[in-house]
Amino acid sequence: MATAILAGGCFWCTEAVFNDVVGVTAVESGYIGGHKPDPTYKEVCSGSTGHAEAVKVTFDPAVVSREEVLDMFMGTHDPSQLNRQGNDVGTQYRSAIFLEDESERAGAEEAIARWNAGHPGAKAVTTIEGPATWYPAEDYHQEYWQGEGQRNPYCLAVIPPKLMKLRKSFAGKVKG
Repeated sequence: MATAILAGGCFWCTEAVFNDVVGVTAVESGYIGGHKPDPTYKEVCSGSTGHAEAVKVTFDPAVVSREEVLDMFMGTHDPSQLNRQGNDVGTQYRSAIFLEDESERAGAEEAIARWNAGHPGAKAVTTIEGPATWYPAEDYHQEYWQGEGQRNPYCLAVIPPKLMKLRKSFAGKVKG
């Protein structure tokens, strides 16, 4: 198994996308890239810790490649928005690929370049950060879309369009 740590706005939304990908065996919401040990959701949402809301995606590279995971990430959020995704504003909602080691840098740079090449007139502001300490989010954030999220107006407005982008652009990699 391999992992990728990705920040693309609200972690509930990014988690919902990757839970629908064939070859993904786990998605964990959490916090990364800040300066405070063991931050809470409230602290991260305040923007004072420097962390991003992110997901740790565990996947089988024999089924879905790191390149495909990164392309799905870039294709299901707006990487051209600096420190925001829709109504979520602040550095905690930045677009970022977090390296677990330097061997992942070239692949991250290539994913950003592919997105830029496919979107003339737009430029990704996605940062490449890390390595950094991963902090799992509180239990009630995990698998949020599958439970509470389906009754949350914010999630109902934001997640289905992301899932439609996933299904349209990566049809062969989406679960039944």
